[in-house]
Amino acid sequence: MSALAEPNRLQIVELLRRKPLAVGEIVERLGLHQPQVSKHLRVLSEAGLVEVRPVGQLRIYRIRAQALKELDTWLDPYRRTWDERFDQLDDVLRDLKEKDKGKRNGRRK
Repeated sequence: MSALAEPNRLQIVELLRRKPLAVGEIVERLGLHQPQVSKHLRVLSEAGLVEVRPVGQLRIYRIRAQALKELDTWLDPYRRTWDERFDQLDDVLRDLKEKDKGKRNGRRK
């Protein structure tokens, strides 16, 4: 989680979500310096979120899908809790709207 808390690393993950990229392509798209990008990629790699594949002189980075699946599994109970709370909020708001509607109809009589 801390690896993704840094905005530039999150942007890198977003870029890699679309397709694998070389370090130079990431530098170009984010407008960061190459040493910064390399440092962020190292952190993401150590966290198990990305993996690298050498292709000649290039280093191609891509998302490690398994790591994101594990994160998704871990987040699922929290997601369900928030969904339940939003459903409860919807019920409360619907009740308030009905009460307000009833009050307005009662004044018209």
